[in-house]
Amino acid sequence: MQPTLPEMTDQSGRALRDLRISVTDRCNFRCPYCMPAEAFGERYQFLPRSEILSFEEIARLARIFCELGATKVRITGGEPLLRAELPKLIAKLASIQAVQDLALTTNGYRLRDQAEALRDAGLRRVTVSLDSLDDEVFKRMNGRNFSVSQVLEGIAAAERAGLGPIKLNCVVQRGVNDHTIVDLARHFKATGHILRFIEFMDVGTLNRWELSQVVSASEILARIHTEMPLVPTSPNYRGEVAQRYRYEDGEGEIGLIASVSQPFCGDCTRARLTPDGQLVTCLFAATGKDLKTPLRAGASDDELRELIHTVWSRRTDRYSEERAEKLSPPTAQAEPGRIEMYRIGG
Repeated sequence: MQPTLPEMTDQSGRALRDLRISVTDRCNFRCPYCMPAEAFGERYQFLPRSEILSFEEIARLARIFCELGATKVRITGGEPLLRAELPKLIAKLASIQAVQDLALTTNGYRLRDQAEALRDAGLRRVTVSLDSLDDEVFKRMNGRNFSVSQVLEGIAAAERAGLGPIKLNCVVQRGVNDHTIVDLARHFKATGHILRFIEFMDVGTLNRWELSQVVSASEILARIHTEMPLVPTSPNYRGEVAQRYRYEDGEGEIGLIASVSQPFCGDCTRARLTPDGQLVTCLFAATGKDLKTPLRAGASDDELRELIHTVWSRRTDRYSEERAEKLSPPTAQAEPGRIEMYRIGG
């Protein structure tokens, strides 16, 4: 039986509800907005195995996070399906009583062969990154010349395995894939999958972000609405990052994640755990709090719990709101010194 603790909130009254666990910093894609190939070439030194948290360490920390209020756990990367024997970790996390929702975000390339094992281990849902159905655009955006067909096969396998509702994330970049978003919406309309369009964000420092490359959520909505009318619908829960819209004809819904044009920091309930055990409290953070060192030095659960509680209770993050207050379009660029997205899972 897990202890019942008083609700833990930060300096803005935001409670901890979501834990995102990055299980690897490696990825088989080289998406320009996350891991551009020119920066992450064959000689790039990723974390050595000894520096990455074991499944037992991850599960122990996850249980403590849940004792402090987290009920939703999401596995991310890098590309999480590159982590060997991942279903073993899924089973450990699924056994934590407080976990009400256990999901995974993947690029989908290896999902076809792993969907059933993940479900059998206790995974409930998957989110698949899919930036275009146009094969040439998709190859350009994954940086590895991989065809979109294998990702679509992975989505189909996840559907057969019952890992739903399946969400599909499309990062929209002006002049790169924005001309394909209507076709993407049309393809997944009436499939039961939830397509979510994400404004191109200045996560990390290596993706050459500029405000001029951002296609706003309102523009994305207008483009799709013109061909397939949409109406707004209520969020599923407080803190949901996507603005929900359903098709007027009842054939499904889409989501819009507008971190740049309409920041939602005020409802953020997410903590992030990096592969090497850093607790990060904002997607745009420059640093995290080391949990691995005290954990491996023999810290008790009470000591780890107090460490996490201290970090969260002092949290003041509101980067997206601060960015919105000072951006000067169209020349605004990302600020230096932030953790790269492949380390914290988006």
